[in-house]
Amino acid sequence: MCVQYRRLLTIMYVQFRRLLTMATRKKSSSSIQALYDLCKDTFMPSAAAFAPSPIAIQKLSSLLDSIGPADVGLSDASKEGDRGHGPFGIASFNRVDRWAQPITYVDIHEGENFTMCIFCFPTSSVIPLHDHPGMTVFSKVLYGSLHVKGYDWVEPASIQKINGSEHSAVRLAKLAVDKVLTAPCSTSVLYPRSGGNLHSFTAITPCAVLDILAPPYDESAGRRCSYYRDYPSTEEDESGIGTKEEYAWLAEVDTPDDLYMCTGKYTGPAIQK
Repeated sequence: MCVQYRRLLTIMYVQFRRLLTMATRKKSSSSIQALYDLCKDTFMPSAAAFAPSPIAIQKLSSLLDSIGPADVGLSDASKEGDRGHGPFGIASFNRVDRWAQPITYVDIHEGENFTMCIFCFPTSSVIPLHDHPGMTVFSKVLYGSLHVKGYDWVEPASIQKINGSEHSAVRLAKLAVDKVLTAPCSTSVLYPRSGGNLHSFTAITPCAVLDILAPPYDESAGRRCSYYRDYPSTEEDESGIGTKEEYAWLAEVDTPDDLYMCTGKYTGPAIQK
């Protein structure tokens, strides 16, 4: 009888420890961990050349919609003003020196299949017009207001040579996005050939953006980040549907000298990889 009783106690103890472990794991899980796990399941090497399915995009967007600054270790700098403390607890520059404030890049995860990162913008800072070749990008504004302007290439390609100009050629693109995103707002998604794959960001207020890039930039795989300058188009869509305001000629340029970035440390919940 004593032996059976001890066995019963042992079984009960093992079950209790198992339940305790499961409860601890559940309690310690975080939104950013769930996002990483979902990205890991979604962006696999075999699918690197394809955009995620509509169902996968919906799942990722829904999860991103639920994430706020605190979930990634940031304070809401938009509530503190330009003269307050930034998202990393560092006093911002005064208004005279605002132009000198860098955009802060925070790396959460960099891998072969996807990148998770945060960009923290001071007021009026800009990431110039750039592209995401062959990539799908999810962007979630965590706090503040951000103006997004994006183009997609017109297909088939329409290219013009320019003589006597600093740019030898320009290519026609159509405006896809031109709006201000203010948190809380839905996640934005751009695709390899649509949704504003070539876009720029301008901070209306202090703001932060959580980005997922899949697959990530990789020059050896033909995914190099290129920068562009847009020029108004004087031509209308041949179909007569589009207006000249919807089109622009884009010229590739060198990396802008005034693109000022620094690296910040990720202070959110640790991710188990």
